[in-house]
Amino acid sequence: ALTNALKHAHGRPTAVHVHHGDREITVEISTDGPGPRAAGPGGSRRGLAGLRERVSVLGGEFDAGGRAGDGFVVRARIPTGSAS
Repeated sequence: ALTNALKHAHGRPTAVHVHHGDREITVEISTDGPGPRAAGPGGSRRGLAGLRERVSVLGGEFDAGGRAGDGFVVRARIPTGSAS
């Protein structure tokens, strides 16, 4: 998600929130809007679909989409498993 932010919102404010709870990890990456089109980092070209697949394999939930003010947000919730 940070690679996507760098590619599509380069130079714009980007926030990262991570919470590690007893039963799950939640991650949210958000940007304030698109940045100038500049050469960005390479990647797998799988983007959000690849993120969705990886979160799903771990039994988690994934959501991505626009937010107010032309921004974009990516959210993932990943279970940590039961304590042994």
